[in-house]
Amino acid sequence: MTTNSPMEQQKTNETLNQPDRELDISLRPAKFSDFVGQPRVRERLELAVDAARGRNEALDHVLLSGPPGLGKTTLSYILATAMGSRLKATSGPVIDKAGDLAGLLTSLEHGDVLFIDEIHRMQKAVEEYLYAAMEDFVLDIMIDQGPNARSVRLDLKRFTLVGATTRSGLISAPLRSRFGIVNRLDYYCMIDLKAIVHRSARILNVDIDDAGAEEIAGRSRGTPRIANNLLRRVRDYAQIRADNRITRDVADQALHMLDIDTYGLDEMDKRILETIVHKFSGGPVGVNSLAVSVGEESDTIEEVYEPYLIQEGYLKRTPKGRVATERCYERLGIPLPGQIQRELV
Repeated sequence: MTTNSPMEQQKTNETLNQPDRELDISLRPAKFSDFVGQPRVRERLELAVDAARGRNEALDHVLLSGPPGLGKTTLSYILATAMGSRLKATSGPVIDKAGDLAGLLTSLEHGDVLFIDEIHRMQKAVEEYLYAAMEDFVLDIMIDQGPNARSVRLDLKRFTLVGATTRSGLISAPLRSRFGIVNRLDYYCMIDLKAIVHRSARILNVDIDDAGAEEIAGRSRGTPRIANNLLRRVRDYAQIRADNRITRDVADQALHMLDIDTYGLDEMDKRILETIVHKFSGGPVGVNSLAVSVGEESDTIEEVYEPYLIQEGYLKRTPKGRVATERCYERLGIPLPGQIQRELV
C-alpha cells in the first residue's frame, strides 16, 4: 500500500477543492455596481478610485476592518479591477520574515494592489519594514550581521496596500496612520441580504422565490458569506427533495435540518447560551471557563460567536465575565431567575 507525500496530498486536495474555490469566486461581485450593501463605504472607495485614475496615480493605501464575511476580500479585488491593476493576495501570519515581504513588494508594478488579510497578525519586526514602503516607497534591508552589517535601500514602484482586519484594535498606531483610506464594514440589513441571496441563486441556477430568499437572509446573521453558505446547503436540499425550487417552507425545512433556528442561532450558539444559563446560573462566567465547558477555543468564542450574540442582545460582557440577558432566557424558553424577576418588578 502506497501513501502520498504531504506535497502530493496537498496537490490532491487542491484538485478536489478546485470546483468549490471556483464557485466561491464566481459568487464574488467583480465590480462596484454588483456589490450589494455598505453604500457609504462603496461610495467613498468609488470616489477615491475615480480620483486616482483621473490623476493617473496609484490608489492610496486602504484599510478595511469589520467582522468576518462582510466583503473585505471582495472589495480588495474590486479595487484592483477598477484601477486596472494586478492584485497579489497574502495574509499576515504567512509573512514570517522580512525577506518574504521584500519578495512581495519588489515584484509589484506601478499601481498594483497588495492585499494582506488579517494584517494585525503580522510579526512586529516585519511590520516595521512596511512603514517606509508605504510612505516613501523604499525598502531598507539589512545584510549580514555584526561589524559587517550594512543597509541596502531598494526603490519600489508606487503600489496600493489593502489591509483587512477583524481586530482593528490590534493594529499598531504607526501602521494605522499610514493608511490614507480607512473604512469599517458593518453587518448587512435584511433587504441587502435578500438581494445577495437572489443574485447568488441566479448564478447557481436555482429557482428561489422572494419568501425563500427572505427566510435564508433572516438566518444569515447579517453576513453575506453565511447567506451564500446557507443558500448552497438549501440548494442541495431543494435539488433532492423539492424539484430544485426554494420556497419559504423548503428553506425552513433545510435550515431546520442544519440546526439553524428562525433567529439564525446555530447549535454552538445555543450551546453557549444554555451553558451560561444552566451551568453558571446565568453568569458572570469567564470566557476561558466557558470555552472549556462548550469544548471550543476561547478565541473562536470571542471572534466568531460572541459578536452576534452580543449584538442581538443575548449576552453582555461585564468586568466579571459573560452574563445572559433577559432576552436570552426568553429565546431559550427558560423562566427568569428570581433575582432578575425582582429587579423587573
